[in-house]
Amino acid sequence: MGTSGLICAFLLASCCCCRRVAGVPGEAEKPAPELLEVEVGGTALLKCGPSHSQSNFSHVDWFSVHKEKPTLIFRVRQGQGQSEPGEYQHRLHLQDKGTTLALTHITPHDERIFLCQGKRPRSQEHRVQLRVYKAPEEPTIQVNPLGISVNSEEPEEVATCVGRNGYPLPQVIWYKNGRPLKEEKNRVQIQSFQIVESSGLYTLQSVLKAQLAKEDKDAQFYCELSYRLPSGNHMKESPEVMVPVFYPAERVWLEVEPEGMLKEGDRVEIRCLADGNPPPHFSISKQNLSTKEMEEESTDDNGILVLEPAQKEHSGLYECQGLDLETTVSLLSDQQELLVNYVSDVRVSPAAPESQEGSSLTLTCEAESNQDLEFQWLREKTGKVLERGPVLQLRNLKREEGGGYRCVASAPSVPGLNRTQLVNVAIFGSPWMTLRERKIRVKENTMLNLSCEASGHPRPSIIWNVDGTASEQDQDPQTVLSILSVLVTPELLETGAKCVASNPLGENVTSIILELDSNRTNSLSTSTFSPPARANSTSTERKLPEPESKGVVIVAVTVCVLVLAVLGAVLYFFYKKGKLPCGRSGKQEMERNTSI
Repeated sequence: MGTSGLICAFLLASCCCCRRVAGVPGEAEKPAPELLEVEVGGTALLKCGPSHSQSNFSHVDWFSVHKEKPTLIFRVRQGQGQSEPGEYQHRLHLQDKGTTLALTHITPHDERIFLCQGKRPRSQEHRVQLRVYKAPEEPTIQVNPLGISVNSEEPEEVATCVGRNGYPLPQVIWYKNGRPLKEEKNRVQIQSFQIVESSGLYTLQSVLKAQLAKEDKDAQFYCELSYRLPSGNHMKESPEVMVPVFYPAERVWLEVEPEGMLKEGDRVEIRCLADGNPPPHFSISKQNLSTKEMEEESTDDNGILVLEPAQKEHSGLYECQGLDLETTVSLLSDQQELLVNYVSDVRVSPAAPESQEGSSLTLTCEAESNQDLEFQWLREKTGKVLERGPVLQLRNLKREEGGGYRCVASAPSVPGLNRTQLVNVAIFGSPWMTLRERKIRVKENTMLNLSCEASGHPRPSIIWNVDGTASEQDQDPQTVLSILSVLVTPELLETGAKCVASNPLGENVTSIILELDSNRTNSLSTSTFSPPARANSTSTERKLPEPESKGVVIVAVTVCVLVLAVLGAVLYFFYKKGKLPCGRSGKQEMERNTSI
């Protein structure tokens, strides 16, 4: 090395030494900075040296070092602080007698080195590395609504996970059924993107792509965000989601609802099912008993055959066909037999029983069923069970025993399966009416509805002896009710009304006597008098209660008072004339007469 080279080296070393002595920030050899961790929004306490340091902090300058460029942000002179204009001007203040500089409202932009430089008694400096943290929001997950086909040759999007406003950038881990997923060539791909918000916080978006199989149709996917805070490591999990997985059907089958034994009248659904997603196009066929060929039945859009109400004709063999519209592959189910239990054709013989009073009658009930049957007989109007068995014996019949009898045929092995048949027993006889005569109170010049009911076999007819508008109603095959609408006139009040019920075996009459009711109004009105509630009673009218007259009571009391007054006057007159033996002489005379 020549003389000039030695001179240059000497000058360079001298220059470096002079710069160190001058105390230019950032030029001296720098020790590792003190690490300070703070959450966003918190306060960073920047200390100018270790806590055990005995340095004089009355003359200190604080610098913010960004991209290795220091910027003066705060001065301390004689224990008094002064902020420099800039981004930290309103967020800095001194604490602990000037030994600590507090930086408030921490943001991600504050993550940098802060340099404290003291001038007295000698030049010294202390660096603080500020680390800023912010927990991300709860992660959200969005599943692919279009689903994934198992026939896809490349990984397809399963779901997207988003973690917003975290700092620093969190790490994402994907899970399937609680197990972490790792990237696998042509099987699993994880693509993550980050967005830096204006606040300096990060938003992470991660997309999971995978090839799925049929076994993944019920798989649960979720994402996990891992992040750090001053307190340590933390994590947040998204909700679990399921992605639609599409796969062809391998099998189809039939299901029948309700389960168990079916009966006529039930609502029955025959449903096609398959193990594919989406399900294939379904059709249901039933075997024709004559040709033994399967014939397609009419179903709804979901491949469901509804039998409502189910009939015994619906019994037979059914099968389901599933057609995959994408692959045109057709699958057939196993044939399934449907049995609809029934009770039908309940018959009573004789169908129209007739008998004379005092004689006997036998009723026989029959029915058809695919199950064993039990029979019982009930009286229609009372519901009373008369006999258990298919035969009912009626002996020494009376007129009152005519009417309805019901046969009930039931299958005990199938709950609720039964059928009934009603038969009316007719007892030969002349018309029967409960009362011969009935009185009712009416008002002149009013419209009146009179009713008359009669029963008998053959069925009687009813005529009235007065003019009016009559109508008839059949109560049962042997009973008729006639209603007559008439105007109450003086002639009608005098003659009354009669209804005559007759059949080929005789006739019967009910007389209705009309009495004038003085308390009724003279205005034209309509009154209806119905027969009693007994099934075969007479059609007499309802008798109205006779109202009491206050005027009659007053007159009676007045007459009694006058009679007593007259009687008292007469007795007093005879007493004065001496005609009454009420004195002592009278008493003695009476005693004398008694002794004689």
